[in-house]
Amino acid sequence: MTHSRLGLLIEKPGFLSLIQDAGRRGVMHLGLATGGAMDRHAWAWANYLLGNCFGAAALEITFGQVEFVSQLSTSIAITGAEVTVTVNGASQPLWATLSLKAGDRVALSAPRAGLRSYLAVAGGFSVAVGLGNSCATLHREKTGGLHRDGQPLKAGDLLPCESQSQNPPLQRQVPIDWIPDYREALILDVIMGAQIERFPSSSLECFFTQLYTLSPQSDRMGARLNGPALEVFGERLISEGISLGAVQVPANGLPIILLNDRQTIGGYPKLGAVTPRSLDALAQRQPGSQLQFRPVVLYEAQRREKAFLNFFNKTL
Repeated sequence: MTHSRLGLLIEKPGFLSLIQDAGRRGVMHLGLATGGAMDRHAWAWANYLLGNCFGAAALEITFGQVEFVSQLSTSIAITGAEVTVTVNGASQPLWATLSLKAGDRVALSAPRAGLRSYLAVAGGFSVAVGLGNSCATLHREKTGGLHRDGQPLKAGDLLPCESQSQNPPLQRQVPIDWIPDYREALILDVIMGAQIERFPSSSLECFFTQLYTLSPQSDRMGARLNGPALEVFGERLISEGISLGAVQVPANGLPIILLNDRQTIGGYPKLGAVTPRSLDALAQRQPGSQLQFRPVVLYEAQRREKAFLNFFNKTL
């Protein structure tokens, strides 16, 4: 396969590797999902280490096992899941900048902890944007991605980027306090919703005190949970818009946390919404992981999100 541009040539695409940015905005009224990086913490740090603007496209790698060859001199950063990264067979650090030369071969192992890795390149990947001024890959809608068809990367794909050989590479790493431990107990913050009156006190007590397990049927649309079923009053609602992180309770009583590629409307009662910062942690848990919930006030969730956006919109 021949390419007119240079970049990172994918030899082994892994289980699921997707081009993702901050997601599409202003398109849900058209029935289109937002998409975007599932773990914004790891994704944002990968770009930040390289001096890329907030929102730059990066590669979201699920379950690792990716190999590629750099066709040019550049710098990359790999954050997220605890994988082994090698350049030409030599182990390299995560959550830090790595300098590449033309011909360097990079490989990622399967994760020992966590689920998704984020690979960013200096200057960002040169991928065309579409609806919502985004290149986020949405397979279900066949939009976004490298070829704007919603498909994951495959062997032979080239991720185009610019050479950085004119500038000396900057060596940066994330402070240890900012690197999450994906093995620690997962407690998700939840903002109570407007339909809370549909859930009896016994259901709320159960929801906030019992353990749930992440189902293997979870995906980028929603995190399906196994555990105690919740009782709900009343019939299904008239379909309405669904926010990111909404905790929807269908007829079987088992909660579903709706995620980036969720449907835009739905009629099941919603207990509340998991906060964006907690969704980052959820995105790194493999099927079978246990989790719990705790209520938080809207102000606290807004404060944390504002702090996140203010920090990553700065330039190093």
